[in-house]
Amino acid sequence: MIKAVIFDFDGLILDTETAWYDTYKQILKETHDYDLPLSEFVKGVGGGDDVLLEYIGKEVNGTFQPDVFQEQVSVMHAERLKEAEAREGVEDYLKEAKEAGYQIAIASSSDHKWVTTHLTNLGLIDYFDHFATSDEVEHIKPAPDLFLKAIEKLGVKPEEAIVFEDSLNGLIAARKANIKTIIVPNPITEDLPFENHHLKISSMKEMRLAEIVKSVDKAE
Repeated sequence: MIKAVIFDFDGLILDTETAWYDTYKQILKETHDYDLPLSEFVKGVGGGDDVLLEYIGKEVNGTFQPDVFQEQVSVMHAERLKEAEAREGVEDYLKEAKEAGYQIAIASSSDHKWVTTHLTNLGLIDYFDHFATSDEVEHIKPAPDLFLKAIEKLGVKPEEAIVFEDSLNGLIAARKANIKTIIVPNPITEDLPFENHHLKISSMKEMRLAEIVKSVDKAE
């Protein structure tokens, strides 16, 4: 029986990922005349950016300064997100989860300040009972640490929770934690090879949360 719902943040609740890619791509084009392939960018979605930065450094022939680049990216990305809204159906799911009496948590590879600042700006912070963020675990996704931390805080067993994710790294992490996962991809992740998930939906408007929970319960 489902008792808790765990949400990823970046790309799932707020589509920061499309903004990240557009920002990376624009700055690299302007500063190095380099076109960043989506196929490379998407490998780090849901996890860290170390591999991507290393890849970029090799591609631009040693002229790349990661610290300077990341500062430029942060400034432009923040500007892009100023008017951003939560993805379609997100608040409907949060309301439905609250009304059904489920506990609600975030499990994010971003840090606590990033997540809570954006949730506050979106007017969604009060829906969440617990947060598991990168500053609390040794390893971020695709390691299972964030989801294990979330269910520990929620006080539930893996089979008593469901996860909503938009990334392959997030799905891998949830599978390692033995939590059934619903994939809601964004424009950046929609073509990734998702496998062994419980359901994949185009947006949270496609199905009500109650329908998803019923489907998960039937699969037990």
